[in-house]
Amino acid sequence: MSSPAATPEIAVLIGRFQPFHNGHVTLLKAALDTAPRVVVILGSSFHARSPKNPFTWQERAAMISASLSEADCARIAFVPLRDYYEDSRWAHAVQAAVATVAEGARRIALVGHFKDESSYYLNHFPQWQLIAIQKEEAIDATSIRHILLEAEELDVSLAAITQLVPLAIRQYLRAWAKLPCYAGLAQEHRIVEQEKARWRSAPYPPVFVTVDAVVRAGGHVLLIRRGGYPAKGLWAMPGGFLEQRERLVQGALRELGEETRLAVLESTMLAALVDVAVFDYPDRSARGRTITHAHYFDLDTAHLPDAQASDDAAQVAWVPIDKLLSMEEQFCEDHFHILNHFLKLTAD
Repeated sequence: MSSPAATPEIAVLIGRFQPFHNGHVTLLKAALDTAPRVVVILGSSFHARSPKNPFTWQERAAMISASLSEADCARIAFVPLRDYYEDSRWAHAVQAAVATVAEGARRIALVGHFKDESSYYLNHFPQWQLIAIQKEEAIDATSIRHILLEAEELDVSLAAITQLVPLAIRQYLRAWAKLPCYAGLAQEHRIVEQEKARWRSAPYPPVFVTVDAVVRAGGHVLLIRRGGYPAKGLWAMPGGFLEQRERLVQGALRELGEETRLAVLESTMLAALVDVAVFDYPDRSARGRTITHAHYFDLDTAHLPDAQASDDAAQVAWVPIDKLLSMEEQFCEDHFHILNHFLKLTAD
């Protein structure tokens, strides 16, 4: 038995909880049994809603709280954390987030279980005591989301997950499914699944290559609002799939022209190319493994060239760079992260 001096002061639980289910209940109970205070890190926060991340961090904190007693809720601090798509940077952000609520605590325990290859993150915190909990139930949050978003009758879907989530969560989900966002998420889920189904007969999983254009001028960046699914209505950089006979920069300029009709000569754009970066996080796109090459163009002018929405862009706009941080939850997939890479929008 551990001595009082070795007892952790704080237990940390990290997850996306999309949604909170009985497997998470086991982990949270272990965290509450481990230390007097618990920090729950809500990953993938500050995202636009999507079939993969349908719940905001505030909604996830609320549903977890709804499943707990008042006394246990008082012991928990919920901390939202954005995705960084880079392990070391993400781990540093987790440590910094815990430090903000740890109040000088030195004995910290990390609670989790090694469910699959995605659990490697538990090895990123050697300075914390790892409390590995044996996995008792095979519960998959992805399957729960699919059941909810494919529902023809909500009562039938909620009945199907009776053994997977606490009663309080099922009641929460019943109310949540009445929000205006639900229908759009269900539609996007259907379209993405149909697209993925077309590739299931391929001899191996496809890897898609896309190109994006970050165009800066006069303290603004050129963005489009997507006109179709996935990510319908969200802001994004102009871009799309690379064609068979294109070089990367040619594809980026073609997509830029097709979606924005930007009134700038190709030679001027090529002279304005400052940087190219590859974004290859395996789960960055709902459609499958998609590697994008983002091209950063700085026109170095106070003038904002004319642009007009075309192709699958519902809107095109020159957006002030100092406004982008406040728009973080309105971006498609990892496009805010890509803009942040080039434009240094966040303090971290």
